[in-house]
Amino acid sequence: MLIEKYELEVLTPPCEPGAERFTAVARLQTDIREVFPYLNATLRGAVYNPTAPAVTWTKGGHTVAFHPDRIAVSNVADRDAAIKEVDGLVKLVNRIWEQRDELTPDFVTHQRPTPMAVYKLLPGTNCKACGEPTCFTFALRLAAGQVQPEKCEPLWTDAYGEQREALLSLVEAGPGVAIGRAT
Repeated sequence: MLIEKYELEVLTPPCEPGAERFTAVARLQTDIREVFPYLNATLRGAVYNPTAPAVTWTKGGHTVAFHPDRIAVSNVADRDAAIKEVDGLVKLVNRIWEQRDELTPDFVTHQRPTPMAVYKLLPGTNCKACGEPTCFTFALRLAAGQVQPEKCEPLWTDAYGEQREALLSLVEAGPGVAIGRAT
């Protein structure tokens, strides 16, 4: 087990005094930077920055940041939600760490595709079949890893085959688009 104990802080983001949502920070007693390449290999949409060092990830409306000495999660409703989110993230880190011999670490820095790059490859019909009000809203959610390309029904017709293949290459290239190798 990599993380055995942590101290939890729940605070209002300094840029949003009086906010109704909170940030939770787990202060760790163990340096977890060695798990970062495994998180990068495992978490869809994770962005690994070895020079920071940090891994950021969007999960269920929360931004999660893994640092060597802490794990921070944004947009939590209250202390109980913070405890639940942080506990789940600690379990995730420990599970990935325990499985590291079965995983191939990924040392490549990735970048999520931009919503505009995704949008340009969508049909642009604003048909709402995906459940979103516009194609751009769908593109925002797809770029953030919150929906799957299959939700766009027109994209799967023969008329959009070339766009579909380009979009799938963009969003399914692992966690993101490789932009360099860590040294």
